[in-house]
Amino acid sequence: MGAGGSQEAPYSLQASVPAGTYHLILDSIIIKPVDVTFDLIWRRGTTDMPLASWTMHFDPLPGASFDAQPFEFDETAPAIAFQAGDQLVFRYTGANTIGADAYIPNGDGATAHGRIPSIMLPK
Repeated sequence: MGAGGSQEAPYSLQASVPAGTYHLILDSIIIKPVDVTFDLIWRRGTTDMPLASWTMHFDPLPGASFDAQPFEFDETAPAIAFQAGDQLVFRYTGANTIGADAYIPNGDGATAHGRIPSIMLPK
């Protein structure tokens, strides 16, 4: 995902989520320098309610390595009062890069010397 591009991963909620800290593992392969904005969104029908947003800058590893770069983050967000059909959406958007595939979530896990991206909800 490069400049101006974004990807979303929606998850159908099954219950309310309390306010608290989300723990995110976002290991990724970085091909070109890139600024990535991450968003947690509560989606109800066609309405998106922002829960949290943050931006990080990433640089490729030296030596043209395609190993995953570790990135683990905690973000506080308000409660979600569940209704049937609600979704939790994770979105990431790239900016300030020249590469079309500057940021790639690590879908290869340990094979790329990293972890599969995941989100742990507050309890």
